[in-house]
Amino acid sequence: MTTLLLASASPARLSTLRSAGMEPLVAVSAVDEPALLAAAAADAAREGSGPVPAADQVLLLARAKARDVHAHSPAAATVDLVLGCDSMLELDGPDGTDVVGKPADAGDAVARWRRMRGRSGVLHTGHWLLRAEAGGPPAEVGATSSTIVHFADLSDDEIEAYVATGEPLWVAGAFTVDGLGGPFVTGIEGDYHGVVGLSLPLLRTLLADLGVAITDLWAASRRAVTAD
Repeated sequence: MTTLLLASASPARLSTLRSAGMEPLVAVSAVDEPALLAAAAADAAREGSGPVPAADQVLLLARAKARDVHAHSPAAATVDLVLGCDSMLELDGPDGTDVVGKPADAGDAVARWRRMRGRSGVLHTGHWLLRAEAGGPPAEVGATSSTIVHFADLSDDEIEAYVATGEPLWVAGAFTVDGLGGPFVTGIEGDYHGVVGLSLPLLRTLLADLGVAITDLWAASRRAVTAD
């Protein structure tokens, strides 16, 4: 069986993999995300290329997380693959485009939801996959899943109650689609799992690019259940 290390502390990503028959190890990277994005923005400014697109930002962070865990986690030496992910919400408005990850605090989450309600945004999730190579550097592939999300027109009371649960503080965009935030998402155009935080169809494609079938990651317990 091919083994996978998830370079993310996200319970939703781990749950997504488990529900799809995989049982990865988990290691959290030590990447300084704000510093990395600031450096990327500075490089883009020097080159005159404008702001770094949100789809590129999440891919940059996913790559950094996967590489950091591959290089520094003891668990990486025991697995075949390392997967890094990162998500951000891109929200267009009259004052320009906001690209946001997790809210800083409850006040920030409330302010975001007041901007988001009744509108639509694009949830970008970057994926970076490394496969160990004997005697050499790992093989690497990456891509971003981008999905349009439509939000309900929440009342102030609903926003306050949702933020008070604490859930929005731990997720990109201050919402979930698979948890308490589900009733506040009126529609999705694209990959549901990408909004949760890990696109299974995209993972399948990246694995194939590295010569691995996603069925090779199915846990032995899932194989036994299927056989029964």
